[in-house]
Amino acid sequence: MKGDEPKAGAAAAVGDAGAVLDRLAAALEGRKGGDSRHSYVARLLAGAPDAILKKIGEEATETVLAAKDGVPERIVAETADLWFHCLVMLVHFGLSPRQVLDELARREGLSGLDEKAARRSASTEVRR
Repeated sequence: MKGDEPKAGAAAAVGDAGAVLDRLAAALEGRKGGDSRHSYVARLLAGAPDAILKKIGEEATETVLAAKDGVPERIVAETADLWFHCLVMLVHFGLSPRQVLDELARREGLSGLDEKAARRSASTEVRR
């Protein structure tokens, strides 16, 4: 995260994660059309989708490298960066973190193998 991102206190971090994501997404939405000379998020949104997707790729790689190193603090920090940039992407596409949370809730309790097979089957039907 690069300076102009909203900061949440420790109390917010322990609260409802969905509410934290909603507040962050609202703050990011407010950066649309902002001055890209003064706002990192406005700069990403102005270069969307390529600028955002490039950052997600970079952050995903950094998250993998942090996990390979096994340093918990670094894993958390890099995952936060990755999630942040994914939130910027969602905002760009007019999507919300709640939609992602709803999808995760839908999958809760499903076997990962069954869920993946269902997605594969659905994508095969779409191509027909």
